[in-house]
Amino acid sequence: MIVYLSRTKNTKVVAEIIHKKVGGTLVELELEKPYPQDYKMIVSQVAKENETGYLPPLKTKIANIEKYDVVFVGFPTWGMQLPPPMKSFLKQYNLGGKTIVSFNTNAGYGIGTSFETVKELCPKSTVVEGFSTKGGVERDGILFVMEGEKEKQVDVEIQNWLKELSLIK
Repeated sequence: MIVYLSRTKNTKVVAEIIHKKVGGTLVELELEKPYPQDYKMIVSQVAKENETGYLPPLKTKIANIEKYDVVFVGFPTWGMQLPPPMKSFLKQYNLGGKTIVSFNTNAGYGIGTSFETVKELCPKSTVVEGFSTKGGVERDGILFVMEGEKEKQVDVEIQNWLKELSLIK
């Protein structure tokens, strides 16, 4: 299963590339109450959620998650952290005994504490080495970048990463 959160569609493209290579079920996380479209408003809201530990309720419901042995979790880095909706997902579902594979898009600053937080929220899972790539830089108005040469480059990087993890041949 490949579960992802994507605001500007960069993480969605990465999820779709992984899906083409490993198959499985592709699931986009949606919130009961979507975030505002305005970038500064979402940054402010997410900062408050991170400060208070608030976990936004998910509209997305996943039946039969127990049938999956490997769960990919994909997300952008928000405020150098794992986004609150992904925290909601990881706390809501029992992923014990599963292999968790993180993937990330970021604005060039890296993963922050996001991969570490995935490990903390999945203590009874095997969490393997994640994948990260630069996506857009929303604060600079650069939104969707996963197309053309960038998408081809990321496709090759994902192929190599999945081979290293022995998830494809």
